[in-house]
Amino acid sequence: MISREEALKFLREHVQTENLVNHMLATEAVMRSLARHFAEDEDTWGLVGLLHDVDYDYTKDDPQRHAILGSEILEKRGFPPEVVRAVKAHNNGGIYPREKRIDQALFATDPTTGLIVAGALIKKEKSLAAIDVPFLLKRMKEKSFARGANREQIRTCTELDLTLEAFLGLSLEAMRGIAPELGLA
Repeated sequence: MISREEALKFLREHVQTENLVNHMLATEAVMRSLARHFAEDEDTWGLVGLLHDVDYDYTKDDPQRHAILGSEILEKRGFPPEVVRAVKAHNNGGIYPREKRIDQALFATDPTTGLIVAGALIKKEKSLAAIDVPFLLKRMKEKSFARGANREQIRTCTELDLTLEAFLGLSLEAMRGIAPELGLA
């Protein structure tokens, strides 16, 4: 297994935008939290979250190719097949099935981190501590808020047998754990 430090170095070789790196760190934190919740391998789930958008700088103008190229990059580097598959399955084109729980978790988590960050940024404190689940649920109903956070994709958390409230709670708590790293303390 590739260490987190090696994976982070690999990520920074492919991703130049600090906001995107922060998104991937947030996704890693949520995926690790979900792994603990489901008694799954936290390191593998964390790698999936950390590396899921490794190809974004290359595919931002070709969304159909996103995650497909990422899975190819990860496979060439020797990441485990489970990591490669989960990254590929998060392509929103729905081409690749979400066969495993890890695939479903990444698919739901990816837009959720954006929704949570947007929620924190509209508060004067610019802090994850300033928001809660009821606030996020209210904001989810506002179509103009965090437009890039696909609500239907977030709601696929039910495939994990988690209510939306429970999923948002786990996600928010996980991101609060790395709030200083995200600049949202």
